[in-house]
Amino acid sequence: MKSLLTVALLVCLAVTGALALDCFKCVSVGGSNPSCEEPFHNNYTSSILESPCMGGRKGRNGVFPATACLKLAGVYEDSGQSMVVRGCGLDSGTLTVDTEIVRMSHCGGFYFDARYVSGCLLSCTEDGCNLGLGGPLRPPNEHVAFVCLLVTVAVLLGASTVPFN
Repeated sequence: MKSLLTVALLVCLAVTGALALDCFKCVSVGGSNPSCEEPFHNNYTSSILESPCMGGRKGRNGVFPATACLKLAGVYEDSGQSMVVRGCGLDSGTLTVDTEIVRMSHCGGFYFDARYVSGCLLSCTEDGCNLGLGGPLRPPNEHVAFVCLLVTVAVLLGASTVPFN
C-alpha cells in the first residue's frame, strides 16, 4: 500500500509540475521583428520560445510559472503601423474576470506605449498557443491537482484494486 501511495504522489507531482507553459515572447512594431509578425510561422522560432514562460504576479516579488500565453496585436491609429507583442501572464487570483487579462480575450481600442491601438489581446492555455488566434483551452492546474488529490485519497482509503508490489 505504501508503494502505491508513493507512486501515486510521484505521478501527481510530475504531472502538475509539467504544466508550466511554454510561450513565445517577442515584440514587433512595424515589422521590426519578422519572426514575431503575422502570419506567424513556427519555423526557426526556438529563440523566442520561453520554456517555461515566467511572469510577474500582482502584489508579489519575483517571477512564477505562467498560467496563460498572451498575444497583443493591433494597429496604431495615428500611423497605421502594426504591432505584435507575444508573452505570458499569470492569473493573480482575484475574484472577477475583468481584472484578470489571462482569463478571457478582449478586442477593441487601448493605449500601448502612450499611443492608441485598435486590436486584440488574446489569451490561451496550451504550450506555444500564442502563435495564432488563440488555442484550445485546457483545464487549469488546480483541476489536475484536485484529481491527483482524489486519487491519493482513494489509495489511502483502499479503494484502488491495482496490484502493486
